[in-house]
Amino acid sequence: MAFSLDDLTCPLVAAPMAGGVSTPSLVAAVARAGAIGFLAGGYLSASQVRDDIAAVRSLGASAFGVNLFWPPGRPADLSAAQAYRTLLAPEAERRGVILPQPHDDDDAIEAKLGVVAEEAVPVVSFTFGVPGADVVGRLHRAGCRVWATVTSASEAVIAGRSGVDLLIVQGPDAGGHRATFDPDLAPPTQDLGALVEAVRAVSDLPIVVTGGLTTPEQVGRWRGQVAGVQVGTALLDAEEAGTSPTYRRALRDPEFTSTELTRAFSGRYARGLRNGFMTAFGDQAPAAYPAVHQLTAPLRRAASTQDDPEGMSLWAGTSWTAAPTGPAARILAGLMR
Repeated sequence: MAFSLDDLTCPLVAAPMAGGVSTPSLVAAVARAGAIGFLAGGYLSASQVRDDIAAVRSLGASAFGVNLFWPPGRPADLSAAQAYRTLLAPEAERRGVILPQPHDDDDAIEAKLGVVAEEAVPVVSFTFGVPGADVVGRLHRAGCRVWATVTSASEAVIAGRSGVDLLIVQGPDAGGHRATFDPDLAPPTQDLGALVEAVRAVSDLPIVVTGGLTTPEQVGRWRGQVAGVQVGTALLDAEEAGTSPTYRRALRDPEFTSTELTRAFSGRYARGLRNGFMTAFGDQAPAAYPAVHQLTAPLRRAASTQDDPEGMSLWAGTSWTAAPTGPAARILAGLMR
C-alpha cells in the first residue's frame, strides 16, 4: 500500500539534512515516534544510499523517505569556480589541505533513481528542481510517492505538471540550502504564510510547510491548516543526529548571533550561522554549484577536525536558538504540545 501522511500518528516530517546529520538512527527514531524522516541522498554515492536504506529498515522503520538533489539544467561555470579556487588557496594552505579541481557532476542521479525505485522507498523527495513526468511515473510504478520542494508559486506549477503527489513549501527562514530551482536567482523572500497562499492559488496538491519552524508555537500555527510540517533545525541537536560536536557547540555558543544566506560553501544559497568563512568569502563566491561544494568540502572537513566552527557550514534556520536537545521522540512530542 502506498504511503500516506494520514497513516502517521504524528504529522511531522524530519527534513533531510545532508552532510551526515540525517542518520539512519535519526530516521528510524522519527518513524518510531509516529512521524516520517528522510535520508539525505545528496552528495552520497548510490551504494551509500542503498546502505542507508538497508540500515533504516534493519532498525524497524517502514515509513521513511529519501531526498535527492535534482541536477541543474546546465553545467556549472567552471571558470568562475577556478577563480574561486585561487581565492581559497591561502585558506587551503592554512588548513593544510589540497583543493580539488572543480568539475561537472550530476550527483549520480540516474544511479540513485535506480536504487530508490528498486528499493521501493515509500517517499522520494527532490530538492533544487523536479524530474519530468517520465521519471515521476517510473517512481510511481515502483510504489514510491514523489514529493517536490518548492520556494515559489511558479515552481509549484512546474512540479504539478510533472505529476508529483505533494509539495514541500519552503519559506525563507529555512536552514540549509534554499530549494530554488534556478541557482542563478536569489531565493524568494516571501514569508511562509504568503507563500502558502500563493501556492494554493495555483495548485491543489497537498502541502507540507517548512522553514524555521523550531518551536511548538511555530508548528502549532500550521496544525490543521496543511497536510504536515517539516522540521530540520529542531532536530540538529537530537541525540540520534549525526551533527558533529563542534557543530552542536556552535548552536549554543552566544558568539554566533545571526544566520545569513550564503553561496560561500556550495555555490547555492543556503542559510547558516554567520561565521568567519562566510564573512571572508560570501560576497565573492560564484553561483557555480556543485563546483563550489567540491572546492570547500576539504576545507570544511579540516575545520571540523580542527574543532573550528569558523570554517564550517553551520546550517541553521532563523529560530536556531530555540532548537531543543534530547532524543528525537521527545523533541517531536514537544513540538506537538
